[in-house]
Amino acid sequence: MVRFAFMASLTSEVVGGGGANAESQQPLSCGNDWQAALACMIRDPVELCRLLELDPALAAEAQQAAAGFPLLVSREYVARIHSGDPQDPLLRQILPRAAETATVPGFRADPLREVDAAVAPGLLSKYHGRSLIVTTPGCGVHCRFCFRRHFPFSASPPGLAHWEPAVRQIAADPSIHEVILSGGDPLTLPDDHLAKLTRQLAQITHLRRLRLHTRMPVMIPQRVTDEMLGWLRATRLSPVVVVQVNHPAEIDPAVANALGRMVDAGVPVLCQSVLLRGVNDRLDVLAELYERLIDLRVIPYYLHQLDRVAGAAHFEVPEPVGVSLIEQLRARLPGYAVPRYVRQPPHGPAKECLG
Repeated sequence: MVRFAFMASLTSEVVGGGGANAESQQPLSCGNDWQAALACMIRDPVELCRLLELDPALAAEAQQAAAGFPLLVSREYVARIHSGDPQDPLLRQILPRAAETATVPGFRADPLREVDAAVAPGLLSKYHGRSLIVTTPGCGVHCRFCFRRHFPFSASPPGLAHWEPAVRQIAADPSIHEVILSGGDPLTLPDDHLAKLTRQLAQITHLRRLRLHTRMPVMIPQRVTDEMLGWLRATRLSPVVVVQVNHPAEIDPAVANALGRMVDAGVPVLCQSVLLRGVNDRLDVLAELYERLIDLRVIPYYLHQLDRVAGAAHFEVPEPVGVSLIEQLRARLPGYAVPRYVRQPPHGPAKECLG
């Protein structure tokens, strides 16, 4: 298994620098350039706790807990966190805590058995008609509940040359109609790399759709650029962008603008969320989130039951609670504003609908 220090260092190399010493002088913004914002993300728990006026003891705890999965978060996201509140729902998603080091039965390094789904370097094929390219280990955030926090990213480094076996495998299988770009986060890569990959995929005649899974419009909303929208709109493949938003406080005006730019460009935008204890496991929070998304013309897609990855057990919400929340949402919101509540099993032909 690769260690996630590799992810953080690779992200810095891609965008040209960064590091705790340089970051300590940075404000909670790095301007309008997304690559500069990616380079000056916060990686040091001491700096994060200082900026948010948190107890230094939390920083010491976080430094120990982050040994295998480092802290990584954008300054734009941190600016939305309430200072002095260790229970802030956004902070809970990104601050390493001691609970991550606990060994809990049933929680594994590869809860979805993705190693079994690998059909080529960086290519996963689990469901009929769809294949997923792990484009990069780089990410715009290390969500503490990430189901790929232990993923062997060293086997799927980024770059066109490394993607060629995956592209060849997709081209050889006419049953594949949709390709999903994932990671890490594909939008940590330069637009010219993604445009070239998209052109290669578009040459495969049996492909119809290109799906992009990303958290970058939430973490660094300035990532939604004219260049990005350009290659998404230029491809003959039907593009779909799936973002992850877990709490309404994640949507500030800049995020709303980024989502709106994609929709205005004719790109369908869906949202998937993860049901997280202490973050969004209350009816009022989920109702506010989904109404806000609908107002922004983003369709709630899935509410995921937590994938049981080692280090994330403290986020798990019992399934009956999730079922009850979905039932209450159906009574409160229009049907199109209520996502499907699902669990992703390690094996099987599809996700399981829980409610």
